Amino acid sequence: MTAATPNLPSQYDPATAEAKWQQLWEANDVFKADPNHPGEPYCVVIPPPNVTGSLHMGHAFEHSLIDVLVRYHRMLGRNTLWLPGTDHASIAVSAILDKELKAQKKKRQDVGREAYLERAWAWKEESGGTIVGQLRRLGLSVDWSRERFTLDEGLSEAVLEAFVKLYDEALIYRGKYLVNWCPATQSAVSDLEVENREVNGHLWHFRYPLTDGSGFVEVATTRPETMLGDTAVAVNPNDDRYKAFVGKTLTLPLVGRQIPIIADEYVDSTFGTGCVKVTPAHDPNDFEMGKRHNLPFINIMNKDGSLNENAGAFQGQDRFVARKNVVAQLEAEGFLVKIEDYKHTVPYSDRGKVPVEPLLSTQWFVKIRPMADQTLEFLDQQHSPAFVPDRWTKVYRDWLVSLRDWCISRQLWWGHQIPAWYAVNETGGEITDDTPFVVAKNEAEAQEKAIAQFGADVQLVQDPDVLDTWFSSGLWPFSTLGWPEQTADLARYYPTTTLVTGFDIIFFWVARMTMMAGHFTGQMPFQTVYIHGLVRDENNKKMSKSSNNGIDPLLLINKYGTDALRYTLIREVAGAGQDIRLEYNRKTDESATVEASRNFTNKLWNASRFVLMNLGSGESGIGSRELQLSTPHSPLPTPHSLELADRWILSRFHQVTQQTRDQIDNFGLGEAAKGLYEFIWGDFCDWYIELVKPRLLGDDAESKRTAQNVLVFVLEGILKLLHPFTPHITEEIWHTLTQAGDDRYLALQPYPEVDASLIDSALEQQFDLLIGTIRTIRNLRADAEIKPAVKVTAILQTESDREQQILTAGQAYIKELAKVETLTITTINDAAQVDTDASQAIAGVVGTVQVVIPLAGVVDLGAQRTKIERDLKRVEAEIQSLSGRLGNPGFVNKAPADVVEGARATLAEAEKQAEILRDRLGKL
Repeated sequence: MTAATPNLPSQYDPATAEAKWQQLWEANDVFKADPNHPGEPYCVVIPPPNVTGSLHMGHAFEHSLIDVLVRYHRMLGRNTLWLPGTDHASIAVSAILDKELKAQKKKRQDVGREAYLERAWAWKEESGGTIVGQLRRLGLSVDWSRERFTLDEGLSEAVLEAFVKLYDEALIYRGKYLVNWCPATQSAVSDLEVENREVNGHLWHFRYPLTDGSGFVEVATTRPETMLGDTAVAVNPNDDRYKAFVGKTLTLPLVGRQIPIIADEYVDSTFGTGCVKVTPAHDPNDFEMGKRHNLPFINIMNKDGSLNENAGAFQGQDRFVARKNVVAQLEAEGFLVKIEDYKHTVPYSDRGKVPVEPLLSTQWFVKIRPMADQTLEFLDQQHSPAFVPDRWTKVYRDWLVSLRDWCISRQLWWGHQIPAWYAVNETGGEITDDTPFVVAKNEAEAQEKAIAQFGADVQLVQDPDVLDTWFSSGLWPFSTLGWPEQTADLARYYPTTTLVTGFDIIFFWVARMTMMAGHFTGQMPFQTVYIHGLVRDENNKKMSKSSNNGIDPLLLINKYGTDALRYTLIREVAGAGQDIRLEYNRKTDESATVEASRNFTNKLWNASRFVLMNLGSGESGIGSRELQLSTPHSPLPTPHSLELADRWILSRFHQVTQQTRDQIDNFGLGEAAKGLYEFIWGDFCDWYIELVKPRLLGDDAESKRTAQNVLVFVLEGILKLLHPFTPHITEEIWHTLTQAGDDRYLALQPYPEVDASLIDSALEQQFDLLIGTIRTIRNLRADAEIKPAVKVTAILQTESDREQQILTAGQAYIKELAKVETLTITTINDAAQVDTDASQAIAGVVGTVQVVIPLAGVVDLGAQRTKIERDLKRVEAEIQSLSGRLGNPGFVNKAPADVVEGARATLAEAEKQAEILRDRLGKL
């Protein structure tokens, strides 16, 4: 093709380029998957963010990692699908709507279910797309045409299919069990919806008298109000102190109920007094003891957190008011022994923001054990799925082993309404714990079943509760592909390839997906689970709402660009699964690490501008020259025309290509990003471009053409290697470089392949010596304060004939880049022939090569030595002063911590300066 003169603006504008390519990618279906296309499938389903959510740094981190993998595998030629979507977030949406109604002094019951759901859908249409729009800002290569929502028609059908099948197989049942209850939202909540907080509370000690009057036992609790529901006191059967008490009864204070003393292995005899009050209806461990010993289950609490009729005189009181009153009454009646300060963990409802209550309630449950056991077989027999890092396999396995039945009903209206219909005519028109029911996919099917079971006059009412959001999320990897229908997508892309997620939801989401998938599809839903770490703040603390230390990714995107943020988050990963730390100045809303990545993209931009400006036959511009670009790269000149620097950069390019592919294949994304940074910034920009500048400006047409072709070849390869990490800037540069039409995209180009014939490790080692020598000469010039324009004489002395040959072969590079006028390269044996006054020279060493720069006539050594000695004396005085202050206990113990820390930092800097100055004196 004949290219128009390509050029890039002097500065890269991230906002313009990112918006441009995000729009073009989506409008032209660049990432739209086709199950009929060839290529091994590579499928990822997005971990669906809540529809109520807004983009946080965890999203940015997770989706950046996924996008690297997806873009990389797409460029490898795989048939790639990254499927997006959102979760309907029952509790979060309900909280928003209930808050709106509360402002109107209404409850959802006042407006009715139908009107409430109309409000919910209206809210979803108006505000629910916020997170999706923000995800688009990340430049994710998802197939937006396949976007799913957990309440859309297809996924709702999948939920009904799954529920009915599990119920028919006796794996779903309705029963009365202890659940996490949120009094604020008045709903059961899952373990994931509970946030454990460490609080400074109290431990109250009470005496419970023996009914026969022979004494008492002492118990302790953090929740005194629950003693009103006690039905036993438990001791360890091996505790000699209490063996004689087992079987006796106690009279429960304030209530007067007689309760037994029981023996149970659960009790830790070394904790407290060794006596444990047992409240089966309000504690999960007590619940299990209650079942083992056939104890009564006495619920003392209403669903709003107030005490019910079983609380006697405390009925109607809020649980925390009742706590104070119960303690006061116990003290008044002489049963209070003592109150201790006690730091302990209290479970809070993540949405309701109040402590949850273990509450005895009739709910719907999934019988977990058969499904968990099947999933364990996949893990133990097929090592499926594989976890990266592997240490999470044991965590996942341990969780599957210890799983209990899963409460799946929620007392909300927004969500998948439970497909159970009650024959209320059997229980006086109300739904009770004993009302018979039928389970069906729809009301017509339920009516048919109910008539057959209860007669034609049956009156049906659907269960008002909805399913736990995690029920539909558990079906996500296959329901989004069309299950239960046998669709082309399901046949082609399932099981999916990789799941990328955080370790905190292995238990709640990953395990539920694997159990559901194993049961319904007979396969694990993904081959590999890549577990990433957390994004920590500038103080290395976990980001959380409660700590109010989150960092808004959109703020950093607006300031530095999407690619800069993405690259930072990935580059910071030091090993798969490790947490990363993000530097951030909250006063200025700036990030040094993201700024460094922005500088890297600018470096690439400027290097690309240089290449483009030097492709023509003149000093700049392509002119009428035809720039031939082919797949996978622009063509290389014949080997005989390659010069030393060309062969070196090509070897480095293919080494880095191999390294990058290996690292991404093994989820070493951070290592891959760091390796590319070092190659692009160091080898290509700082060295190769500088090495070929004389050739581009010279008169040797063949050498110039070779340099141009190698520059283009390596630059295009760099853009492809880097594209999964920084997609926008690489797409922008690539289109300018190649003058590709609107129907071609870098995102769809093949990833660079390795040409082993061009890798020359020996040559790379030789170049390390050349670069080290140039660097040493530059450093010596700086130490001697030689002006940049002044060319010097340099003497290189080595013991190795091989090193002499290398230095001789690269002497043109040394002279050009180190500003050397006269260069002498000699072995130590010949050193006597070199006339150099050691007192008038500065010297350094690189490897076994001694580098000497004669300074006579170049700088005034005496003046320079005097200046360095003066600076050293000043710094040593500062060190002495600071050391004295820091050695004074009065200063260290009484001065503000930041002042002391500042003094230590200043001392460390002064000591470093002194070391540098002494080194410079030594060289002189």
